[in-house]
Amino acid sequence: QVQLVESGGGWVQTGGSLRLSCAASGSIFSLSLMGWYRQAPGEQRKLVAVIASGGTTNYLDSVKGRFTISRDNAKNTVFLQMNSLKSEDTAVYYCNAVLKISPGGTWDTYWGRGTQVTVSS
Repeated sequence: QVQLVESGGGWVQTGGSLRLSCAASGSIFSLSLMGWYRQAPGEQRKLVAVIASGGTTNYLDSVKGRFTISRDNAKNTVFLQMNSLKSEDTAVYYCNAVLKISPGGTWDTYWGRGTQVTVSS
């Protein structure tokens, strides 16, 4: 069984910074994409940032230049450094991973339970 556990959320003032972490554990054979999504009240969940195993990244336009995604492949962990936070960044942030649990298995998507990020003045 695979688990994704997020940490690092909380409240921060406008312009501040937070760093989210997500560790994948369990029966993992191979880990491909890891990423962060967010969902604000009344909105659909949307991709914030994604990173491939080789380090290629992609970001939501509104966070480019402010957020940085990184990963530690040895520890199956992904990070999201969030700087210059704005009120519109307030949301529940979910960790996402695409992985295989066996050599002949399929690539499946797993989710964390989410961590709340609240930005206000």
